[in-house]
Amino acid sequence: MTVRMRPACRLAAGLALAMAMSPAMAAASQEIPKSRPTQAAVTMSNDAPANGATPDGNASSGLPSNMRSGRDIYASFRDGLADPGCPSGGSVRWKQHFAAAPRRMASPNDDVLPLFGYVVDAVREAHLPTEYALIPFVESGYRPGARSPSGPTGLWQFIAVTAKNHNVPMRAGYDGRLSPVDSTRAAVRYLKTLHGMFAGDWRLAVMAYNAGEYRVLGSLRRAGQNARNAKPETLPGLSPITHAYVQKLRALSCLLEQADDREEWLRALDRPVAHLEAQPLPKSATTLDTWARANGLDAAQVRKFNPAYANGRVPPRKDDRAMHVLAPAASSSASALVARIALDTPANGGATEASVPNVRGARADAALGAVVGEATVSTAARRSHTVARGDSLSAIAQRYGVAMNELIARNKLDKKAKLRVGTVLQIDADMPGDATPPDPAAGP
Repeated sequence: MTVRMRPACRLAAGLALAMAMSPAMAAASQEIPKSRPTQAAVTMSNDAPANGATPDGNASSGLPSNMRSGRDIYASFRDGLADPGCPSGGSVRWKQHFAAAPRRMASPNDDVLPLFGYVVDAVREAHLPTEYALIPFVESGYRPGARSPSGPTGLWQFIAVTAKNHNVPMRAGYDGRLSPVDSTRAAVRYLKTLHGMFAGDWRLAVMAYNAGEYRVLGSLRRAGQNARNAKPETLPGLSPITHAYVQKLRALSCLLEQADDREEWLRALDRPVAHLEAQPLPKSATTLDTWARANGLDAAQVRKFNPAYANGRVPPRKDDRAMHVLAPAASSSASALVARIALDTPANGGATEASVPNVRGARADAALGAVVGEATVSTAARRSHTVARGDSLSAIAQRYGVAMNELIARNKLDKKAKLRVGTVLQIDADMPGDATPPDPAAGP
């Protein structure tokens, strides 16, 4: 859905008009949602492990600092809602439309939860209600590389003129609309402006995000309402799509609230998830793969989170503006570990090790920042994938950036055989001296 935004000068004029409509709005523009205890947050606190923190980890979970529990992400989202309740009834249509959202968050093979966590963090840092963090579900299905045939692109589905008006960089080899970092920063800045313009009413703000602030201001004027006493569902002259925007976000919020009544869903969220952050690229960086390997990260996942870089290449810079990637931040233990590993780039594109210390357990692997979704790194720096329901060879190969024929040959698969749920597939080629056979993946 195309986002209608306006240049800064017109935005300022709209803000002045809004202030004239309601003097109290100036004070309201500074309001922030008050933190409130939620059931999810209380439950998480009671269930938190009692084993203390690792030297550089998360005190509540014992995870490295570049990881966190998906349940913590959900608790932060619930705690930041302006309207945490779920009204009776609601839109059955939109609940059905977005019914897959809770399942996607619960699936370790879907990237939506770490991305959702990044957006929730950005929204809360701006002191905005976390209803806004649901917008990418509506716009792109939380897919950074989403493209609409009509032009909108990326997580927030910006059109080119919108991106330009909000200082999202676009040039040869780099489309900032496809950058979760650049597009989220622009979207949150604009939502913060709208939030203040419409007296802290998130419903009016998202309607303006969809239709444009001037249409919503004009509708308020025609209805004899102002932002402090508005009834958004009664506003005239706005399209059904704009009115439905509020219903969509409410349906998503309600779906998640209903899902957290199921203990198995909460258990599915309670897993290590990469703590994604915007990280500056050094000026010497030429490809995402080289940067990822140098930082002990899964190169395929770094490319997937950062489709703004065409073909994974970092274009030459024309100015001193920093370029960023969205990736797990390296913990101090990971930094020390990576410093002791000599990496090179053999012909198959994989990473090899000159020397690897004895790393204990999955949490030490996670310290390398290589656990995103279901991808894992063994002590031989090889990736594996556990087959989940709905997986296909082509999808797995695309996700990890390998050829499907190589994946089939590496795991001794039959092209026509069906994958078994729970089968572990080896993604990378065997290291010299490693004769461990892969798990059988095909049925009889």
